[in-house]
Amino acid sequence: MSKDKNITWHEGKITYSDRCKNLNQKGLVVWFTGLSGSGKSTIAVEVEKILIQKGYAAFRLDGDNVRHGLNSDLGFTEQERNENIRRISEVAALFKNSGIITLVSFISPYKEMRKFAREKAGDNHFIEVYVKASLKTCEKRDPKDLYKMAKKGEIDNFTGISAPYEKPENPEIILDTDELSVDEAAEIVFKEIVKKQN
Repeated sequence: MSKDKNITWHEGKITYSDRCKNLNQKGLVVWFTGLSGSGKSTIAVEVEKILIQKGYAAFRLDGDNVRHGLNSDLGFTEQERNENIRRISEVAALFKNSGIITLVSFISPYKEMRKFAREKAGDNHFIEVYVKASLKTCEKRDPKDLYKMAKKGEIDNFTGISAPYEKPENPEIILDTDELSVDEAAEIVFKEIVKKQN
C-alpha cells in the first residue's frame, strides 16, 4: 500500500474474468525456485515454448534478465534479495491479472518472500515449482564458475555457499533435475498448468 494519501487506485471497466475470457485461458503464476544451476531458467524456457506452441499466452520473467533492468539497482544482501522478490511478485501478479500464464524463475531463497508472491497472485492462481538439484550437480552446471568464486570468498552472499536457501515445504511440484531431463521436467509443469486451466 502506498504511503502517500494522495494516491488512489483507479478501477477500470474490464475485469479479470473479461481478460481471461478474451484470451480463453486463466491467468497464472508459475514460480520456479531453486539453487543457481538447478535448472530453473532452462526448464522455464522450455515450458514457455510448449505453452506458446499450444496456443497459450505466456511470458517468462527470469531473475538475471530482470536484474538487467527493473532491479538493476539491487545487490544480494538479504534485504535487497527480499526487495528483488517483492518487486517481481508485484509484476507477476499484474501479468496474472492480465490473464497471462507467467513463468517466474528466481532463486528466491526465503520462504517468507515466496509466501508473499503466492499471496499476491492468489493461492488458486499460483504453482510453486521446487527445482531440486544437489550442490555438486549445480556446481558442475556452473558455466561462470560462480560457485568456485563464492567458495574462494570472491562473491559475497552467494546462495548455497555463503547465504542460506530455505527449501520449500509444500510446493505443488518438485522437479529433481539430478534425475529428470529438461523435456521430462517441462512436461510435468505443462500438465500441471493445464490442470489449473480447467
